[in-house]
Amino acid sequence: MANNVINYGEDQVQVRQNAFITNVYGLMTGALAITGFISWYVSSNVDVIASLVPYFKILLLVELGVVLGMTFLIDKVSVNIARLLFVVYAALNGLTFGVIISIFTGESVASTFLVTAGTFGAMSLYGYTTKRDLTSIGRILYMALFGLIIATVVNLFLPGNNTIFYWISTYAGVLIFVGLIAYDTQKLKALATAVDNNEEAEHKASIYGALTLYLDFINLFLFLLRIFGRRR
Repeated sequence: MANNVINYGEDQVQVRQNAFITNVYGLMTGALAITGFISWYVSSNVDVIASLVPYFKILLLVELGVVLGMTFLIDKVSVNIARLLFVVYAALNGLTFGVIISIFTGESVASTFLVTAGTFGAMSLYGYTTKRDLTSIGRILYMALFGLIIATVVNLFLPGNNTIFYWISTYAGVLIFVGLIAYDTQKLKALATAVDNNEEAEHKASIYGALTLYLDFINLFLFLLRIFGRRR
């Protein structure tokens, strides 16, 4: 990656980075729009919610399969297939999100979304503009995320309703994803000059980057919804 960056002048690097990040944000915003529209439709339709609830866990497993497939197979599939999988994943998230947000008032969902969007924008801007190398912080955050996932799975098998763990995991999740937004943005900024004018690789990198930031956004939203969400 370093050699590719040296081959470009400073102005060229900046132009490539700006264009790449703009494309990533565009794809991410499109995916969020798909998720938002479908979740709004589902949450406002009692019959649809009732039909989805019995298959909720299955939908979650399908989502996991799609996102893992995108992550590990993106280099082996075509750009169009990668885009299609991203759209499918965003749509599936819309279905599950619709069921989740139907529990909460529309006002609290909207306010949580605004808080999430503001936080995401601020941390992404920091990650893009800071001169500090966030690599070591990012590694720690991913290890913390992995630990949080394991602890959550273990907690599912423990008896009783562990309220203390619920709130600890909630605030830990917020801190982890706030940091990951900055780290992932910086990582994607560097990735812009690593594709070396390979059009297919650049498109796939944009999709992968959009998926990464999309996951950061929706996970931050879900954790913040635990805090700010008001049940109907």
